[in-house]
Amino acid sequence: MNPEQLELTIGWLYPTLMSTYGDRGNVICLQQRAQWRGIKVNVMPLDRDAPTEQFHQVDVIVGGGAQDRQQEIVMRDLRQGKAEAIAQKIEAGTPGVFTCGSPQLLGHYYEPALGQRIEGLGLLDFVSKHPGPDARRCIGNVVFEITASRLAEDLRKMSEDAPLVIGFENHGGRTYLGEVEPLGRVISGYGNNGEDGMEGAFYRNAIATYSHGPLLPKNPSIADWLIQTALAEKYQTPISLKPLNDVLAMQGREAMFKKLGVKVPAVSAQRGPKN
Repeated sequence: MNPEQLELTIGWLYPTLMSTYGDRGNVICLQQRAQWRGIKVNVMPLDRDAPTEQFHQVDVIVGGGAQDRQQEIVMRDLRQGKAEAIAQKIEAGTPGVFTCGSPQLLGHYYEPALGQRIEGLGLLDFVSKHPGPDARRCIGNVVFEITASRLAEDLRKMSEDAPLVIGFENHGGRTYLGEVEPLGRVISGYGNNGEDGMEGAFYRNAIATYSHGPLLPKNPSIADWLIQTALAEKYQTPISLKPLNDVLAMQGREAMFKKLGVKVPAVSAQRGPKN
C-alpha cells in the first residue's frame, strides 16, 4: 500500500499520570518514525476525560511509568469500562508497549511498599510486589536479549540483528511471571525481579517491560515492529516499511554496549533496520 494512504492512531495511556522518566518519548518516536515514511499519525490521549469508545479506536497503545498514587488513580478510572476495552484490544492483536508501571496494571495485582494491594486487569499472568520501603531499588542501565519467540523472529527478519534491547530501569516492585512468555533474558541489570534472569512479558502483540528512559528511541527496530504490526492488523494486509537512516541511534547503542561490557558483533551494533 502507498504510505500516504495509511493512517496510524496512537493511544497514549494517561499522559499526565503515567509518563515518568521520559516515557512520552516512546509516543514521539512512534509518531516521528511513521511520519518520516509519509504515514498520517493521530495521537489520542486516553485519560480520565476520554470516553470508553476512544479506547476501541486506537491502532497501537503506549503506556508509561507512574508512582503508586498515580497507579491507584488510573486503576479506579479503568474500572469504569475502560479496562475491558484495553483487554479486548490486546486480545484482538492490537500491539502495545507498556513500560515501567503500566505493565503492573496488566497483571493480577501490584502490592506497593505501603498501602493496599492494587488489583490489575489480570490480562497477563504475573504479579508484582514491592518488598518494602527499605528494600534496594532496581535501578540502572539494562540490556536484555528478546527471547519471546515470535517477536524475536520478526525482529530478525526486519533487521537481521541479534534482538538486543537497551534501556533504563528504576523500579522498587518485583514482577514474578506465571504462565506468560518472558519478553527476554537479562544480560546486564535486574530485569523483572533481580532473581530469575527474566525481563518483561510478551502476550499477543503486547510488550511489557521495566525498560524505559524512553525505550523506543534506543531500540528503533522495536518501534518499527510496533508500527508495522499495527498497520498490518488495521488494514489486514502485509506492510513493509521504508528503511530509515538510524546511524546515530546505532552508534549510541554501540557506545552503551561498550560501556556496559556487552559484546555485540560490530556490524550488528552499527546497522539499522532493514524492514
